[in-house]
Amino acid sequence: MHKLALTLASLVLLGTAAVAAEPPAEYATKGDARALLDKAIAAVKADKAKALEMFNDADGAFRDRDLYVFCANAADGVETAHPTAKGEKLQSFKDVNGFAFGEKILDTATEGTVSEIEYYWPRPGSDTPAAKSTFYTKVGDQVCAVGYYK
Repeated sequence: MHKLALTLASLVLLGTAAVAAEPPAEYATKGDARALLDKAIAAVKADKAKALEMFNDADGAFRDRDLYVFCANAADGVETAHPTAKGEKLQSFKDVNGFAFGEKILDTATEGTVSEIEYYWPRPGSDTPAAKSTFYTKVGDQVCAVGYYK
C-alpha cells in the first residue's frame, strides 16, 4: 500500500510539472510587464548607454512577445528607446480617444515610484488600437516604461 501511495504521489507531481512546462502564452501578462520594467530599471542604473542600446535591439533580452521597453529623456521627452518611435517626443503621443498619455507619463514619472496608466494603442504589427496599461517610472534622467495589453 505504501508503494502505491508513493507511485500515485509521483504521478501527481509529474502531471503538475507537465502543466507548469506548457509553452508561454501568445501575449505577455501584467506580471511579465512589471518584471521587464524592474529589469530595465536595474539596467539603466548599472549603465544607461548600454541599457538604451539593449532596449533598442529588436532581438534583444528586453523584448518578450508583445512587450518592449521604451524610454525618453525626462528633460525634453525625446524617445531614447522605442521599437518604432526613437527620436520622437513622448509628449506628442495620444491614443485614439485623444488622451495625451505620453504627456501624462512624462509629467508624472517619479524616481523610485512605479505608476500605471491606461490607454488604447495598437499591438506591435497591428493598426487596431487595443486596451493597454503601462508601468512607468523615472530612472535618473530617463523616463522608462513597459506596457501590456489587456
